[in-house]
Amino acid sequence: MRPADLAAMLTDARQRTLALVADLTDEQMCVPRMDIINPLVWEMGHLAWFQEKWALRHLRDLQPIRPDADSFWDSAVVAHDTRWELPLPSRSETLVYMQQVLDRVLEKLSQSEASPDESYFHWLAAMHEDMHGEALAYTRQTLGYPAPKFSLDEPRHTIDPVDDVCDEDVFVPGGRYDLGAEPGALFVFDNEKWAHPHELPPFAVARTPVTNAQFAAFVDDGGYHDQKFWSQEGWRWRQKAEASMPVYWLAEGGRWMVRHFDQTTALAADLPVIHVNWYEAEAYCGWAKRRLPTEAEWELAATGLERKRRFPWGSEAPTTERAHLDARSTGCLPAAALPAGDSVFGCRQMIGNVWEWTATDFLPYPGFVVDPYKEYSEPWFGSERKVLRGGCWATRSRLIRNTWRNYFTKERRDVFTGFRTCAV
Repeated sequence: MRPADLAAMLTDARQRTLALVADLTDEQMCVPRMDIINPLVWEMGHLAWFQEKWALRHLRDLQPIRPDADSFWDSAVVAHDTRWELPLPSRSETLVYMQQVLDRVLEKLSQSEASPDESYFHWLAAMHEDMHGEALAYTRQTLGYPAPKFSLDEPRHTIDPVDDVCDEDVFVPGGRYDLGAEPGALFVFDNEKWAHPHELPPFAVARTPVTNAQFAAFVDDGGYHDQKFWSQEGWRWRQKAEASMPVYWLAEGGRWMVRHFDQTTALAADLPVIHVNWYEAEAYCGWAKRRLPTEAEWELAATGLERKRRFPWGSEAPTTERAHLDARSTGCLPAAALPAGDSVFGCRQMIGNVWEWTATDFLPYPGFVVDPYKEYSEPWFGSERKVLRGGCWATRSRLIRNTWRNYFTKERRDVFTGFRTCAV
């Protein structure tokens, strides 16, 4: 990549991070101790530390800007629960450190052409910040803070009337499919490497993610209180969480309402259901006599058999007509919107709007070799985490592609996640 493009990516990622916290008061920055969030000042410092570690210390063998940086922000050794107890630099001091790191990175980057290693480690720092930016967005939702406002924020698009395809399936022919990123791709993560053959039987998959209206039918039919729809593990979670509906839903006056950041509004029937965990998705499938797609089925439905597409629509970069990404508006679009983004089989919104749970455990592909950022994938392989695909409205468009694998534990409801189903 050209140094100018890398610099633009790093600068843009940092602007998004700062925009996600700039309007928060010091009181709001002092977040409660929760397993699913980080102290916000810690997270800000961690992003700069990560960039410094890989783009300056690892790549150029430079000394740390702060000698105490590792004791604060090295997430591999600083346990999550201890981050509230650290003597962290103040918010203003952290902002200074963030700027010092970025300035030094951009200065070094401007001095020569970028080698493959330089391109990779600067790309890695930008992608890491993009992922944390999305986490900061759902942290604001978790805490009931106002929706984030960005310099690129656009008014919600007026959606032209479209045919309601939310109850339709498409047929995907079976065959040999190579799951994963194709060998030789430089800018992919280790858990995507490398494409390997799968033999898949034919299957039918929903054209869109499950909508609020469809999920509300499950809730209204007593789905949260009927054990036969739940696995034993899922039922134990439901009982412990005392869940009787999606986490941000409210029943008021005989209708469903939902909290979206700090606003409570009527539940929009045509939007994809969001903030549901894997157990809830599994239970809905039990009720609807459907199933979750496997990871291989999801990728095949997005990519096609004849040639491996980077995106469902082809190789061209995402546009607002094809995918809802980059937080262009802070929330989902209707599940039937954006037909220009359909896959070759007719699946809609496989990229953007909501992440989608799959049935597959997060495990390494055959021949897995860990990348330099060894904490990214390898520590998390196992049955406790399921693979998610496709990105959401807050995902940066430069981050996502058909082969990108997200992964969360099955009980997480805070993430911007929904799901689509397959015929049994």
